[in-house]
Amino acid sequence: MDTWPAIDKNPGVSGGDAVIVSTRIPVWALEGYRRLGWSETELLENFPTLGASDLAQAWAYVAAHRAEIELALHANEEA
Repeated sequence: MDTWPAIDKNPGVSGGDAVIVSTRIPVWALEGYRRLGWSETELLENFPTLGASDLAQAWAYVAAHRAEIELALHANEEA
């Protein structure tokens, strides 16, 4: 995933969902908070292991993998 060096997908971590490298924070979860109206400042305050560049890469990943993120959001709404 050279395009997004801050994003990793590993079948053994978070069910294979895209996560921020060296964390178990799924990209779909960050997108979910963003849709709830959380600002980047709020995200960074609540996820202190993340940096602004991590969020920038997460948003780029969301834009490039919209269907994947929508499926993950939907699946986790029902969970």
